[in-house]
Amino acid sequence: MSQTFSLVDSLSLADLQVFLGRAGRVEDGSVRLIAGSGVLAVYVAVLYPSGLLDESPTVLGLRTFALTERDTFDAVVPVRSLLERLARLQGDVADPTAAVTVTLPMQVNTVTWAAISPPRGGWAALEQVDGATLERVAASGIDEVATAIPTGTGDQIVHRVRSEVWGRPIEGLEYVPAGAAFAALSLGFLGGPDAVRVYETGPWTRLSTERGHVLVKRRSWSLQR
Repeated sequence: MSQTFSLVDSLSLADLQVFLGRAGRVEDGSVRLIAGSGVLAVYVAVLYPSGLLDESPTVLGLRTFALTERDTFDAVVPVRSLLERLARLQGDVADPTAAVTVTLPMQVNTVTWAAISPPRGGWAALEQVDGATLERVAASGIDEVATAIPTGTGDQIVHRVRSEVWGRPIEGLEYVPAGAAFAALSLGFLGGPDAVRVYETGPWTRLSTERGHVLVKRRSWSLQR
């Protein structure tokens, strides 16, 4: 039997579409959905190691959505397949205030980053960071990556360049890689007037705004600030 979840209305459906659309432009891979206690947590990957010798940090984006049912599941599905289903549902919306039930596509079991679960509690608040600072870091890195990678470059070189650029620490936030700023900008989490809240627990750092969260797991060599 196919797994389903029910969003509270079509506005939530459109919000999920936008989030996954942004994520798909960054990493056209998979999305992890965890449902429980009436909430759907949607995780997407922006940067992650490709092997044991890869020193890239793991950078994930997270949005949460209210559900009408208290279903419990943990599933990983292709972003593109889920987006296609959401688009079809959006075209069938008759009552914008009615709940929308989504049937998950076939799951995938070979996504390495999806086996990494950020902690739910134990976060300690750190000093906040200005969103404009993250925007500048992200824009600078995007320009550098675009300049360093000519058209037709192989995947291995692309990954190496992206890992080098986005793995660098942000000035003044040495324990946070530039990839966190890239994730926050690319996923639409920046742009509001408020500062970005920063939290930490163990090897994990979380950057949070009203629009979403960026979760960073540092490699073992960088656990100390």
